[in-house]
Amino acid sequence: MARIDPIPDTVTRPRTALVHDWLNQQGGAEHVLVEMHRMFPSAPVYTSFYEPTLVDPAFRRLDIRHTWLQRFPLWRSNHQALLPFYPLAFGGLRVSSADLVLSNASAFCKGVRTAPGAIHICYCLTPTRFLWMPDAYLPGERAPVWSRLLLPPLLAWARRWDRKAAERVTQFLAISRAVADRIQRFYGRSSRIVHPPVDVNRFRPTTDVGESFLIVSRLIPYKRIDLAVRACTELGLPLRIVGAGRAEADLRALAGPTVTFLGRLPDRDVSVEMARCRAFLFPGDEDFGITPVEAQAAGRPVVAYGSGGALDTVIDGTTGILFREQTVESLGAALQRVQAMSIETDALVANARRFSRENFRRSLLEAVNDCLRAHGRPPVPAN
Repeated sequence: MARIDPIPDTVTRPRTALVHDWLNQQGGAEHVLVEMHRMFPSAPVYTSFYEPTLVDPAFRRLDIRHTWLQRFPLWRSNHQALLPFYPLAFGGLRVSSADLVLSNASAFCKGVRTAPGAIHICYCLTPTRFLWMPDAYLPGERAPVWSRLLLPPLLAWARRWDRKAAERVTQFLAISRAVADRIQRFYGRSSRIVHPPVDVNRFRPTTDVGESFLIVSRLIPYKRIDLAVRACTELGLPLRIVGAGRAEADLRALAGPTVTFLGRLPDRDVSVEMARCRAFLFPGDEDFGITPVEAQAAGRPVVAYGSGGALDTVIDGTTGILFREQTVESLGAALQRVQAMSIETDALVANARRFSRENFRRSLLEAVNDCLRAHGRPPVPAN
């Protein structure tokens, strides 16, 4: 852990900066960043690159400061190809004007350089998946042969850099028990769990429930949507898929007539789909998983792979079914079980409310202030 020196007593409220890996897509990490900025509205946001048309319009009102990677046009279409440059960009980024740095990290942004004596709290979405769990992340991704030959030594170098960057973090916060275990395993650091925020208030249960199962996801290989497509096709069960991504063509090739691809939908339409589905399917091994919580807020049970964040969010036999193996057979058996399950809407909604945005802000502020007090700093007052 980095050495923390006292700062003058004249500082009553820490000058805060937020750090984020990249802003070229809208997902759960970006929702977390928006909530963090609501807590620290004067904090600038440091990131590798930023494309305002690809993220929430709320970011246009923020003070966003990007690195020199913004000049590389490649990030707009394939930011993964910039792997060798992220450690250089963030390792050379000095956030010198902040007493408190809060990084929202699933990759390299935890490596920023802070001022002497500054507190750096890393809200860790996961230790970088493609560095530390390549066997789980990379299968299914298409890449030229030459890049696969270069990848092993490149990943080894990046892992060394990433572990050194983790050593400079003052305090780790983890989004789930699974991520806390990874932080301990890969970085040798303990962490405190603060679950991510979910906008549970935008969902309303209904009695008008249909027969179709539902997936809402980016269509990329590691999400394992192929399992749901195969299982529903083999069992003749209706499945509706909301989302788009580079695996869509492969999934369509697997799909039978009971599988419907809806593409991207507005939030309001997604809320309706969730409230009316027979059950929500979550076949991937995820760090947390916001959509299963949203489905429960809409009053619908979840069928999820029993690993990762689903162990924190789905109560097996009460708010859903956890299947134990990522196979078509295991998922198919879970689909049959959930159809016979007794649905208690109140229990589903109550479980979802544990992950509300209000609970996130309260838990994060408590964690930040406990860290500040532990290092002799005044706490951040509640807004």
